[in-house]
Amino acid sequence: MTLAITPPMCWNSWDCYGTTVTEEEVLANASFMAEHLLPYGWDTVVVDIQWYEPAARAGGYNDAAALELDAFGRQLPAVNRFPSAAGGVGFKNLADKVHGLGLKFGLHIMRGIPRQAVRDGLPVESTDFTADQIADQSSVCDWNTDNFGLDHRHPAAQAYYDSQLRLFAGWGVDFVKADDMLGPYFAAEIAAYQQAISRCGREMALSLSPGRALSLAHLEHLRHNAQMWRVSDDVWDVWEDVEAQFARMARWAPHQRAGAWADADMLPVGRIALRAERGGERLSRLTLDEQRTMMTLWCVSRSPLMLGCDLPSSPPETLPLLTNRHLLEVLNASRNNRELLREGDLVLWTAESTTSEDRFVAVFNTGTADLVRTLPLGDLGLTSGAAGSEASGVHSWRAREAWSGDDAVIGLKDGLPALDVKLPSHSAQLFRFSL
Repeated sequence: MTLAITPPMCWNSWDCYGTTVTEEEVLANASFMAEHLLPYGWDTVVVDIQWYEPAARAGGYNDAAALELDAFGRQLPAVNRFPSAAGGVGFKNLADKVHGLGLKFGLHIMRGIPRQAVRDGLPVESTDFTADQIADQSSVCDWNTDNFGLDHRHPAAQAYYDSQLRLFAGWGVDFVKADDMLGPYFAAEIAAYQQAISRCGREMALSLSPGRALSLAHLEHLRHNAQMWRVSDDVWDVWEDVEAQFARMARWAPHQRAGAWADADMLPVGRIALRAERGGERLSRLTLDEQRTMMTLWCVSRSPLMLGCDLPSSPPETLPLLTNRHLLEVLNASRNNRELLREGDLVLWTAESTTSEDRFVAVFNTGTADLVRTLPLGDLGLTSGAAGSEASGVHSWRAREAWSGDDAVIGLKDGLPALDVKLPSHSAQLFRFSL
């Protein structure tokens, strides 16, 4: 069975709570998602980094943190933040509650093995070896001190990952975000992690991060080992982060396919940063037009969608961003998605529906001034549906714009049918063309 037939649609605790999310907050967002977003395809709740750190704080990581580990060096939820984990049951009770809402449950994990397990020489489950024997202490993350990498020349290195994934499977985990995997590219770690998933007895989607300077040279290895992978460092609520994803997704979009998705990263919409890593509590600093542009680019390039806001306290205008059925149809039921044109501040993308003869055209204004253009349909890859109609100035295409719901204005330019567009700064329009 192929996992992630369409791009995953998730909520993730990172943008809002950083390292400090609690069980109560996870369940509040899960309940909101089940009621308001599940009918639109949003179906996975992900607990991000350091759920095993009792003293986790906003704004950074504690060096040499004392982690919650079991006797085999595997991370356990911090009970002061996740009280239902008491008694060593891990995330089982929380995952059961999330599943009871009709949702999937996911978690974040760092590459490798906790330094604390290495220091204490904890045994590797089902082996005669200990953590200090399988760690590669020269392989460290440059932004977090929780783990060492694994030495995959040692047979018990794979056994440690196998043991960790068996534990996660027993909890009911459906989705794993494995971090510090891609920058640099740790091919042996990635393959070992996917092998452990395949042995754990439960289907789990694997997401890889962080994606800095990720090369297309790794495409086949990524497709073989993961369902999604980041193509950049973290995206936050500043226009420069969003704009930078245009070029990245133009490179990756032609290679998107079922079960293997290039990921443009988080969607910092709504109310974020209650206890996060970048600034204080706020509504997204992206304007509503910029948030629509971000959603349009992510969907037309078929990136996975990963919400970062506190859903219950986000403003009313957040929900329509996430429930636009025309936009989500492009995400879930389109093909040949590609950048068609980049000319100054104008960027055009196009895609074809997989359920009809319809075509999609996304028009972006990345500049600081209004953009007014008349775009010949032929330049958008749209030919007339009637023989001889172009010569007579008649066309068969009609179109509707997804964000406004308005019919498009299709006029003539040099005697040929053309689409009239007017876009404010940093805005987007998505047109669905039908014959």
